[in-house]
Amino acid sequence: MIPPLRDHVPVPTSARNLPPPVVRTGPWRWMRANLFYSPWSTAATLLFVALFAVLAPPLLRWAVLDATWAGGTRDACLDAAGGLRPGACWVFVKVRFGQLMYGFYPVAQRWRVDAVALTLVLALAAVLPWRPAVQRVAALVGAPLAGAALAWTAGGWTAALAAAYLAAPLLLAADCEALDRVRQRSALARAAAVLAVAAAAGWAGSVLAGAPWAAAWCALVLGAGVLGLRFRTVRAAALYLLALVFPVLAHALLVGGGPALPVVPTEQWGGLFLTLTIGLVGMGASLPLGILLALGRRSELPVVRLTCIGFIEFIRGVPMITVLFLASVMLPLFLPEGVGIDKLLRALIGVALFSAAYMAEVVRGGLQAIPPGQREAAESLGLGRAAVMALVILPQALRIVIPGIVNTFIGLLKDTSLVAVIGLLDLIGMIKTATSDPNWLGFASEGYVFVGLVFWVLCYGMARYSLSLEQRLRTGAPSS
Repeated sequence: MIPPLRDHVPVPTSARNLPPPVVRTGPWRWMRANLFYSPWSTAATLLFVALFAVLAPPLLRWAVLDATWAGGTRDACLDAAGGLRPGACWVFVKVRFGQLMYGFYPVAQRWRVDAVALTLVLALAAVLPWRPAVQRVAALVGAPLAGAALAWTAGGWTAALAAAYLAAPLLLAADCEALDRVRQRSALARAAAVLAVAAAAGWAGSVLAGAPWAAAWCALVLGAGVLGLRFRTVRAAALYLLALVFPVLAHALLVGGGPALPVVPTEQWGGLFLTLTIGLVGMGASLPLGILLALGRRSELPVVRLTCIGFIEFIRGVPMITVLFLASVMLPLFLPEGVGIDKLLRALIGVALFSAAYMAEVVRGGLQAIPPGQREAAESLGLGRAAVMALVILPQALRIVIPGIVNTFIGLLKDTSLVAVIGLLDLIGMIKTATSDPNWLGFASEGYVFVGLVFWVLCYGMARYSLSLEQRLRTGAPSS
């Protein structure tokens, strides 16, 4: 027999008269709860304190107290007798800072690298999961910046008009009410936008005649006018800019070749600029390639499955230096006479393919973590295989393997230093070149400490964002 429900459960008088619990906070309570909560934790804490007390003072003395900060030549780091001072000579890093950041990129043209970097930061701020206000501000600032950069690259008022249409998708998406008003006049607005953008693209093509990227750029401008009215969010518009428009913008600005910008060959690229270029291109290309390889490895078609397995196992069975060597030295031997591929492009392809093989295994682990009930439930609703994978399985799998994806990205960023074997001077390569200068012999320690700090800041920033993303998405294996 089911007992009757009670409308009110009486609270005992003793419990009703108890005071609220006292929450004690403070540094001592935190130390007791985190550093001295057991004998083993106490011993480990005391051991680390002892090591810090032994190692920190001489390091602090060398890096800060006895270091040389002012000056512009080697003589600033020498004592009265002509010997090296006991502290670090950060003058070496200050004098070589421009080369460490940009390589041998012309000083007068370094603003192009800064413009591309700023546009990329704003686009990433609008794409990556973050606060909506940050995304809106990034879109409103990034759209005019991208349009102005392309207008400056092309030259002429016609290119500025085309750049305005290129910036229109982000501006429309940032103003949802304006986007809704445009949708109410869908037929007339879309026809007018297509005609206007087609005219602007034609004018831009005439201005950019002879440039290798003119056709692709005009096509993207035309696509922006057609697709811009379909963007519903700032993130969708920024993703379009980042995936399709930004590579053309970056190539146009960094390489040049238009009427307003001189050509800067990739042989002059180097330093942190080259390191980030290889790393970001490898990250952006390895994730979609890895997803395709993971899906192909689980395919029911034997040819597709065996091809993906063979590629993954071959790449994972050789070191990255071998892949770079094959891409840089062996690949030109198979090309027709007179046909060449830029050395940097070959390195980018090799890095992307190498990282894609490892990314495929990370994604495959996430796909296997999804219980079969998810697929069966989606198929019972009438969804096809492609829709089930794109809308149900893959989003959950990628959310689960966020730590593995970021770990692969961090490893890829650090492996960019291996491009020195094919003659590309990344950040570490620039340090080796700088320390081989007879005027700065003996200052390699300062250079490598600076490089280590730069890599640590980049990798630690990626790791912290990964942790915040996991907490925001509340990652975990889904239940069946």
